[in-house]
Amino acid sequence: MPARTPEQIRASIEANRVALGTSLEKLHGEIEVLTDWRGQLRKHQKNAVIGAAVAGFVVAGGIAAFGGLFRRKR
Repeated sequence: MPARTPEQIRASIEANRVALGTSLEKLHGEIEVLTDWRGQLRKHQKNAVIGAAVAGFVVAGGIAAFGGLFRRKR
């Protein structure tokens, strides 16, 4: 492997720095899209409403069953 000159090393470091900066900007953009919960909710609004309804029925059924335990003891 031939030895590189200091100029070649500096150029390589600069190229790596530019590539890293570009990668970080791209990653930042992807993170913003993935963590945008309002956008995700708009995109999956139907599924969110169905999930909330199911959760409501489950919670209401649990409360009713829990209340029924106390009424049966009398």
